[in-house]
Amino acid sequence: MTTVRLPLFPLNSVLFPGLVLPLNIFEERYRALMRDLLKIPEGEPRRFAVVAIRDGHEVAPSAQGLPDQTAVPERGPTAGFGDDPLKAFHSVGCIADAATVRERADGGFEALATGTTRVRLLSVDASGPFLTAELEELEEEPGDEAGALAEGVLRAFRAYQKRLAGARERSLSTGADLPDEPSVVSYLVAAAAVLDTPTKQRLLQAPDTASRLRDELRLLRGESAIIRNLPSLPAVDLTRSPTSLN
Repeated sequence: MTTVRLPLFPLNSVLFPGLVLPLNIFEERYRALMRDLLKIPEGEPRRFAVVAIRDGHEVAPSAQGLPDQTAVPERGPTAGFGDDPLKAFHSVGCIADAATVRERADGGFEALATGTTRVRLLSVDASGPFLTAELEELEEEPGDEAGALAEGVLRAFRAYQKRLAGARERSLSTGADLPDEPSVVSYLVAAAAVLDTPTKQRLLQAPDTASRLRDELRLLRGESAIIRNLPSLPAVDLTRSPTSLN
């Protein structure tokens, strides 16, 4: 088992290997994380781990009744995540490599990172200015019939895009525009499809590529059927802008 300790960046979304992650950073704990990354020499990987926040854990708990305007906002690396941050996050995340980190005049940061490797969250350390985690790197196993499943998923994904856009077949991307490596297909479709965070998380932590592709094939067919039967579904604009993982 290969383990690594890295800074932890919780988000309300799921990052997949190979996908780009733009970040606009303003909270002090994540500013501290970026300042730490900038200490790494240019040309070396500036890595941190992205994990999705479980439902109900994205804000600090509050008492019943009207908000207390005199209360001091919760601060620190665990703010909003409770006494045991490990329980606030999904167990599988993705390592991100920050290609660019730029500090703004207001002290915030803009960063652009790319997902690289899936990891399992083993423990969380809140003793510093930002969370760090011990992580187990997860290998991507192909599984059975991954190649054939990838072809089926690409066909289903094109049909899904067509349903969303209400476009003619000739206006869609051709096979030459899309990857053919099964694991890359599985991550691209998982990121691009309009799915909720728990579903995307399930796809991220699939035991192998073939299992992920089988799940995606079922989801794409189901979503396409829903859109076909509900033509007034307001999803047209979803295909007119790039997918945002932030």
